[in-house]
Amino acid sequence: MYVCLCLGVTDGQIRDAIFEGCCSYRDVRKTLDVASQCGKCATLAKQVVRETLTEVQSSQAALAYPAGFVAA
Repeated sequence: MYVCLCLGVTDGQIRDAIFEGCCSYRDVRKTLDVASQCGKCATLAKQVVRETLTEVQSSQAALAYPAGFVAA
């Protein structure tokens, strides 16, 4: 879905930017220039960033706890 119509930025591009290392809305904005024209997309762009960062953090938290085992 298009988030920023002025620059043609999609939610997929925002997610990809986060998966490639962006850690905040500010980083995504610098990378993709989203919300730099009219600004109407800023709220939706922030929502996509927030949701994606939450997904990434929860998946990393799941990996941080190794499966328990008992040594024989």
